[in-house]
Parts: sequence; C-alpha cells; structure tokens
Amino acid sequence: MNVGIIILAAGASSRMGAPKQLLLIDGKTLIRRVCETAMDTTCFPIVTVLGANRNIIKPELERMPITVIDNPQWEKGMSSSIKMGLVGAYMTIKEIEAAIFLTVDMPYVNVELINNMIKKAKSDTNIEIVACKYENQIGIPVLFKRSLFNDLLELTGDEGAKKVVMRNKEKTALIDFPEGKLDLDTIDEYRKFVSNYHSN
Repeated sequence: MNVGIIILAAGASSRMGAPKQLLLIDGKTLIRRVCETAMDTTCFPIVTVLGANRNIIKPELERMPITVIDNPQWEKGMSSSIKMGLVGAYMTIKEIEAAIFLTVDMPYVNVELINNMIKKAKSDTNIEIVACKYENQIGIPVLFKRSLFNDLLELTGDEGAKKVVMRNKEKTALIDFPEGKLDLDTIDEYRKFVSNYHSN
C-alpha cells in the first residue's frame, strides 16, 4: 500500500505567541523533528503544508526530500490545509492509496507509531481509517485510505479530519497512543515538556 504523510503546519500558533514550528527540542525545531520522523518511514510522498510565517519556516525544510505546499488560505481553517496537503500528495504521486496526517506539536509521535498505523490499515480491507486514541479522545495522527479522500476535500472552515472519522466509525480502527494527550499549544506546555524531557 502506497502511503503518504501530510504534515499540517500552516497555523499561526496564536496561543503560543510565537511560531511553534520553530520551537527547539534538543537544538532541533519541531517542524524538522516531525519531517525527519516522516522521512525515517517508508512513506512517500511527504508533504508539508505551510501558511502563517511560511517565509521564516520554509528555510528549515531546505534540501529535505519533501514536497512543501503553501496554503494562502490558511486563515480559513484546518480544512484548507487538509485539502492543500491532499492536492500536494496527489501532484507528487497519483498512485497514493492512503495518507497519514501529522502536526508539528505532538512531540511523542515516532516511526513505530506510524508503522503500526500502516500495519493496522493493511490488516483488514474493511478498515478505511486508522486513528489514535488518548484520554477518551480520538484524533491525529490519523490515516485515511483513498476511498475517503473526497470526504476530506468536502470539509469547510475549521472542520478537521475528526468529522470524517466520526461519520465512519464502523470503518475505523484505533491505536492506543496515550502520549498523544500532549500537544504543545502554549508556552507553558512547551517549557514544561522541555523540562521533563531533559530530566528523564
């Protein structure tokens, strides 16, 4: 199964007060970390969607074997980035059979998790979605097979991929990812994570 990865990194990080894509963990920016994780998998293509602050973020991605897509309508919400990511993936390779959506602010996402999602998706032809489960939530990272790409393209405004997941629960498999409860939305969350990360 030909699986691509779409990294949604177009947001303005308004709650953080600075572009979270450029925050550092061990001297490496969040966006570079997630791109390198994606590159360590067998997934192709890897598409990164930029929007707010793209001019200062884009240099981080130079010379990486990924497709960078600008989303000029990023202010219209998450749906616009999902659409741009799918278009970018399809432009890169027409034969894409599934796509995994990632964000930059979940520092515990790793290659093993992504590989487990792909393995689960391949294990049963009735499975169209593989989503992660944490703290009674279902969310990203999430894999969608090609049959649901049109549903994603029909999202509007700030609707995220979760809407498509909720409409297709009977076709959804879940992966336990307790660390997914942490996403770095505020400067306090970031500082706390870095402090704990270095003390472990």
